[in-house]
Amino acid sequence: MKKIAFAATVLASLSLAACGQSPAADAVENQADNQAAVLENQADNLMEQADNATGNTAAALENQADRLEMKADNVVDAADATADNMTMSTNTATSNTVNAM
Repeated sequence: MKKIAFAATVLASLSLAACGQSPAADAVENQADNQAAVLENQADNLMEQADNATGNTAAALENQADRLEMKADNVVDAADATADNMTMSTNTATSNTVNAM
């Protein structure tokens, strides 16, 4: 009876894991989104400065803004990959527990 109850619990958590991410994975993505927002705001400020500048100065500011936006994209992409790996690891561990029964 204990094995059946344990199996039911594991299967329930497996189905929940398949539906969404773990709280830790969500936290990773939320933190990355916040960092990306800061970088994008900095890029926006640089673009505003570039609008008021001319020539090489404007070009340099625009390039720096572009680099910040790319960095923001990279932060989000890396966090998504990390969160996906965290979710897959949780699903694999749960699946291995079920298979061990």
